[in-house]
Amino acid sequence: MDLRSQKNIKLRLLFGMFFLCSSLFSQQLLTGTVRDENNIPIPYAKVYIKNSADQKNQANSNGVYEMRLMPGEYFLVYTALGYEDRESYAIIKNSTEVKDIQLFPMSIQDMQDVEVSAKKSNPGREIMLKVVEKRDKLNPWSYPHNVKVYIKAAEKIEYDYKGKNAKNEEKQKQKNLEKEKKKKKKTTETSTGSASGTEGTTNSNKEIEDPFAQSQKKIIEESNKLNLVEIQLDRSFSPQNKVKEIRNAYTKRGSDRDLYYTTTVKSNFNFFENLLHLDDLHQSPVSSPISTPGILSYKYRLEAQYEEGGYKIHKIKIIPRITSTSTLSGYIYVIDSLWLIQKLELTMEKGNLLKYDNFTIQQEFENVGDSLCVLKRQNLIYGLTYGGNKSNFKTEAIFSDYDFKVKFPPKYFSNELAVTEKEAYERDSTFWKENRVLELSEEEKRFIIVKDSIKERLNRKEYLDSIDGIFNKVTPWKVLWFGVDHRNRVKQVQWTINSIAATARPINITGPRVAPGFSYYKKWDNQKFIDLYSEISLGLKDNSLFTQHWFRYRYNPFKYSTLSLSFRNDIDAIRNYDAISQILNANNFYKTTSFNIGHDFELVNGLFFNCDFNFSERKSLDGSEYFGFLDSTELKTGSYFSDFETYQGLKGDFTLSYTPQQKYMREPYRKVILGSKWPTLYVNYKKGFENVFGSDINFDYLLFGMYQSFQIKTFGTTNYHIKTGKFLSSKHLYEVDFIYNRRSDPIWFSNPLYSFQQLAKSLPSEDIFYEAHFIHHDNGGIINKIPYMKKLNLGLVFGGGALYVKEFDYFHTELLAGIERNFKFSKRRLRIGIYGVASEGNQIKPTSTFKVSFAVLDDRSMKWNF
Repeated sequence: MDLRSQKNIKLRLLFGMFFLCSSLFSQQLLTGTVRDENNIPIPYAKVYIKNSADQKNQANSNGVYEMRLMPGEYFLVYTALGYEDRESYAIIKNSTEVKDIQLFPMSIQDMQDVEVSAKKSNPGREIMLKVVEKRDKLNPWSYPHNVKVYIKAAEKIEYDYKGKNAKNEEKQKQKNLEKEKKKKKKTTETSTGSASGTEGTTNSNKEIEDPFAQSQKKIIEESNKLNLVEIQLDRSFSPQNKVKEIRNAYTKRGSDRDLYYTTTVKSNFNFFENLLHLDDLHQSPVSSPISTPGILSYKYRLEAQYEEGGYKIHKIKIIPRITSTSTLSGYIYVIDSLWLIQKLELTMEKGNLLKYDNFTIQQEFENVGDSLCVLKRQNLIYGLTYGGNKSNFKTEAIFSDYDFKVKFPPKYFSNELAVTEKEAYERDSTFWKENRVLELSEEEKRFIIVKDSIKERLNRKEYLDSIDGIFNKVTPWKVLWFGVDHRNRVKQVQWTINSIAATARPINITGPRVAPGFSYYKKWDNQKFIDLYSEISLGLKDNSLFTQHWFRYRYNPFKYSTLSLSFRNDIDAIRNYDAISQILNANNFYKTTSFNIGHDFELVNGLFFNCDFNFSERKSLDGSEYFGFLDSTELKTGSYFSDFETYQGLKGDFTLSYTPQQKYMREPYRKVILGSKWPTLYVNYKKGFENVFGSDINFDYLLFGMYQSFQIKTFGTTNYHIKTGKFLSSKHLYEVDFIYNRRSDPIWFSNPLYSFQQLAKSLPSEDIFYEAHFIHHDNGGIINKIPYMKKLNLGLVFGGGALYVKEFDYFHTELLAGIERNFKFSKRRLRIGIYGVASEGNQIKPTSTFKVSFAVLDDRSMKWNF
């Protein structure tokens, strides 16, 4: 292309951008919130210009919409599933116009008209229409109230006697029988061979069994079969969805790791709402069958009618129309004439459950004043199969002593949703005998008796020492592979010496090394802890001696306040986060001697501050012997390593991040973060301090970013991450302190929120860059609408990213799409994905490729990494 053509293209782009900007600046912003009849925002309502449907927009998850329009007069149309359309007149002038709107549910007649296929009379559907018509009056969560709640959650573990565990048990039983035979034989021989022995002497020679040993054996067997938690709390509620929970008793026998609904603030099974957001249970929001939109999502069949308590009860079967969006099936029982819910039993479709294999919700209601459905009992029945084990769970909750006349003081409700005081964990059996409102099963009674009868002895120093003695025993496998551990339960201390496998480093940039290491961990009852590690590394080829030591101390668990120190004399990478194919290149390494001090803490709720100061001496490895086969490039020169003069650097790294309205639970000594519906904003500032302690670096770098994860109704989960940054000054900037845009890995699908899949090179930019990432998982909400796809349990994913680096005039865009499938991995979930990626830019040709990924569900947050 000649110079004249290039100028013409630039002029056209310039004029095009000019007219585009002129048009944008002449348009004015129209914004507002779409709400329902109770002033609750309607997520993802649609807004368009009448007689001009191409000018349309969709509200976000909070019901907020935005449109840019030229000044003039417009008729706006607002629509949402299950609500009547509404028109509104708006005049756009030379300033931002705010237009809020309220939509109302469809009438029963309109709802019947929507159901075209209902040619025959459907009593079940007509009954549910009457229930939905008075839903808001029935809903106890429409009114402020206090309620006392008792929760009992139990896990019963069954063994598959055709599986591996059963075989191991059989082998163990066989060994025990053989041991018993040998003991009896030995005892008989001893008794017979004693010529001068009396009856008393003979009895004294018999082996006496320790009763505690038998109890210990029994409790181990029982603990392997049952876990039990009891909770008592006071729950306060106020519309809209303001909640505060105060736990005054929490007793755990066994493990509560897999038990669900041990708090009421994470999941509220309120079927009088349109959608149930059960983020820690289900991949997508659940459409309620007792709602206006639910009438369009489910089929209702009257299966039986019977008399109970002087009322006629209708038993209505709930059938999902499309299992990708309507994820419930089961029964709802309705009281005739009053149109109140008596009880319900609904089961979730397996495909979208995050962890469990099955999940059923049973609720019973008390009808107050023949106009209100007050929840009095809730049973959750769920299961999980892993390996040769099958866990059956049941969580029972009793709600009592409702107070609908309560008046909450100002600011009673806050981002602190639950409080558990220390005394709640100290309740004994006497307390539960007086306050337990549910009868225990015989198995649960035996379990508690056995646990409590030896609890005191189990906590004695002698017993803990005996348990530690078994754990601390040195075995060949510990020496060779796992590491030699030593634990003291009384002092809550554990230290570990690296195994031979961990000590041997056969692959290293300068040749094989031997690196013995030692770790130490101590935790106090108040959740404070100390964690340290120390290692010395000896090179077998060059006899070089490296070392690293680090130390962490969490001194305020509630504020996540942590002090860290480290010292390193080792080899480090210039581009720590480069592609897998590039990171082992010799020119990516240098030698460093560094000291680092860091401090993390939460200033106020949701506002975190992290600061790190690092002083290091950086040396080139030029002249060192190179363990060559690690290099993925074919270097032909005699020097493999980057050559530069030794210098010192003092660098400060400061990060401030804020998540508005961060919800949390307060434990006696710690804080459990529950998340927020708002995005997280962060700013990062890096500073090179010249002439301080002989530092040779001098630069200032500033980065801004924002990320968020949210659900789009029943259509899946969206994640995005955008950021921009630049060096404000770079007077003395060395390669180690460059900021790189990470190049992509071959084959491997890296985290799409922090990297690109088709970026051909790393760009060390000093000038400003702009970066954006987006990915959406449909969680089956889209792909399952295709016939027969539901059985395959596949999820559709799509997204993209864009990067512009001003310094290189480098523009890169890419689109991705793929399918994912979740698999069970022990008690956890593994996700495998295959993706197609297409990219284009101003300095590359359009390209495409396929990639794969593996991810494990975080069993604490119940979230994937992307």
